[in-house]
Amino acid sequence: MRATSRIEARGDDRGRTALPVLDGEGPLALRRTRSSGPAARVTLVGAMSGPLGGDHLTVEATAHEGAVLHVDSAAATIALPGQTEPTARYDVRLTVADGAELRWLPEQLISVRESDLRVTTRADLGADARLVLREEQVLGRTGEPPGRLTSRLTVRRAGRLLLDQELSCGPGAPGGWDGPAVLAGHRAVGQLIVVRPEFVRDKPQPTLLGEWAALTPLAGPGVLVTAVAPDALLVRRAMDEALRQLD
Repeated sequence: MRATSRIEARGDDRGRTALPVLDGEGPLALRRTRSSGPAARVTLVGAMSGPLGGDHLTVEATAHEGAVLHVDSAAATIALPGQTEPTARYDVRLTVADGAELRWLPEQLISVRESDLRVTTRADLGADARLVLREEQVLGRTGEPPGRLTSRLTVRRAGRLLLDQELSCGPGAPGGWDGPAVLAGHRAVGQLIVVRPEFVRDKPQPTLLGEWAALTPLAGPGVLVTAVAPDALLVRRAMDEALRQLD
């Protein structure tokens, strides 16, 4: 299956955010949900199982000038094995214009035994754009080994690279992914990137955030929080606490 879901947000003359485009396909249904203030909130709802092996799913979200767009999901995404083609793709394309804000906060991605999923997330930001982006991956359900999961996250600001990193886990991944330099035997990992114009002048310093997470300033107006923990609950707690501090 190939499916693309599109979100387009624009600021209106009342200081709020309109959604002229809200178009879901296949397993990626989109619902406008209740929000407060100027923001528009959209929730990704799984209309069917997926991504399965052989699927290619894409989500495109654009926040134009003056828009405040919050995107979350109703439940975790579960990568499942297919009957024929093994590899599935899930692409996320985010565009945030000058003077716009996007908060991308989906639930976890769970890599199921014998699945093979490649996730690519790319965010293109204007010079004065604001971004909060969280990704969390869980390697296997309770009591099962993980599938193959490769996740690449790329963020550009004003055309310049701010972050580009890739993590590959599970059977067939390059050696060492489960070693002490990467996951150290843990089953859950999370990344939180926050980009704000005011970080040009006053950026948080590198620090440990409890037992499972660390904050790293980027070479630009952004910070990266990385968490590695035995389970998804501990990663989410670390991500939530980091976001509270940064907000």
